[in-house]
Amino acid sequence: MSSLDWIILVTVLLGIVAYGIYKSRTTKNLEGYFLSNRSMPWYLVLLSIMGTQASAITYLTGPGQAYTDGMRFVQYYFGLPFAMIVIAVFFVPVYSRLKVLTAYEFLEQRFDLKTRTFTSFLFLLSRGLSTGVSIYAPSLILSSIMGWNIYYTNLVMGGLLIIYTMSGGARAVAHTQKLQMIIVFISLFIVGYIAISLLPADMGFREAIQKADDLGKMNIITSGFTEKGFNWKDKYNIWSGLIGGFFLALSYFGTDHSQVGRYLTAKNVDESRKGLLMNGLVKVPMQFFILLIGILIFSFYLYHKAPVYFDEAKMEAAKKTPYGPELNQLEGQYAQAFSAGNKPLSDSIRVAYKATVKKAFPKEEPNDTNFIFLRFVKDNLPIGLVGLLFAVIFLSAWGSIAAALNSLAACTMIDFHKKFFVKNDSDIEEYKISQWYSFGWGVFCIIIAMFAHNIGNSLIEAVNILGSLFYGVILGIFLVAFWIKYIGANAVFWSAVISEIAVYSIYKADIISFLWLNVIGALLVIILGFILQAMIGGKKQVAG
Repeated sequence: MSSLDWIILVTVLLGIVAYGIYKSRTTKNLEGYFLSNRSMPWYLVLLSIMGTQASAITYLTGPGQAYTDGMRFVQYYFGLPFAMIVIAVFFVPVYSRLKVLTAYEFLEQRFDLKTRTFTSFLFLLSRGLSTGVSIYAPSLILSSIMGWNIYYTNLVMGGLLIIYTMSGGARAVAHTQKLQMIIVFISLFIVGYIAISLLPADMGFREAIQKADDLGKMNIITSGFTEKGFNWKDKYNIWSGLIGGFFLALSYFGTDHSQVGRYLTAKNVDESRKGLLMNGLVKVPMQFFILLIGILIFSFYLYHKAPVYFDEAKMEAAKKTPYGPELNQLEGQYAQAFSAGNKPLSDSIRVAYKATVKKAFPKEEPNDTNFIFLRFVKDNLPIGLVGLLFAVIFLSAWGSIAAALNSLAACTMIDFHKKFFVKNDSDIEEYKISQWYSFGWGVFCIIIAMFAHNIGNSLIEAVNILGSLFYGVILGIFLVAFWIKYIGANAVFWSAVISEIAVYSIYKADIISFLWLNVIGALLVIILGFILQAMIGGKKQVAG
């Protein structure tokens, strides 16, 4: 990067951190550290919800997902607006009335301690794993611009995030996410504009989209049906999006404390509801726009030679292996094929290049989808904007990961420490211990990030798969808690344990798309709950 890019990158990052520290002044107790004393207006709740969900993975790999697979990923979000309505109407009033610090406190009142503990454990496991992958995303950028080993960059990025999170708490997260989201939207519009401006003179936005559509990239709505009937392994279609996406969003926003903790910071129920409902309105258009940038980049590379392999660091490392001559030969063939306008041949050479990289590093996945947006930014944006875009990705990472670490610390402190260890610490002692739990989870997530480079999927897909392994079961427990008074504690606990084992087994068998795991997990808990309740008898009514 140029000196100007570095200046912009460092200035923006330091400015945001300073702003967050300035705004983080709050009561030094659990309500202050985790929930900002329940003082946030709806628009900060909205930006905090969006900033927590839209991590660096969203901006870094969303365009790459569209570049390789078209626009159909947007269907994943189609169930989200409906989930926001259900949560706003049914979930929020209960959490608000009970004045819970975590969503899982409610489960002990409705069922018992073991059900609360098991559900909180599932959340900690799923969110801890996903946050580790989220740390890896900005590390890719730091590795790319510094030429560092990815393991060192994970340590640096994770260390910065731990300091950022420990110092501020929920209030700092919410206020910094406000600025982050503003900068993010401005920067993404700039990237889209530049991608269009670099197209041939006779092409504009409409022509670029039409060209991508001709090549099958504008597949916004897909049915999932083939000649043999509905393809249950098809990842993204209108039905998996509306149904599976609804269950996933209902669990993520309604039971995952990284999100529940965002709207528990609101002044009152109305402010929480406004933030959630506005998120339902803006999330789908926002994700559509992020994917559309990938389509514009795709159209750009139809007229400009794309890298034969987008992961520049791995490409250079592979050339230093005995497969270097073969890779150099493939690069020459690729350049000739592009000059001749032979796209099918170019595509086949890219496949061969990936296969050769795989031979050079047999223990690593050669998928370069996660690097498409990053490479476009590095190669084509003017001096100054590169630094700004990298700052944007860093900021989105810090906001979402800080919120996740804050929620992990909250559940560890409230659902485990105060229940099983020390119950009567002073406010300041609890505040300090909570900071150290943030530190501990930060270390755990760094360790997970060390293994994320072997993920074969795009990162945005990987975190959603991880969530889907747990979210359905967690949602099933909450649905029983809210609406099925017949099912008691023992029945729901064992149905959840059995359902989690079943969901993981179905995933490993690879017989259905991951979005449907959310539906299966929730329904299994309910169905098995009825069966087990009938067998063991006894019930417990909803608290409150």
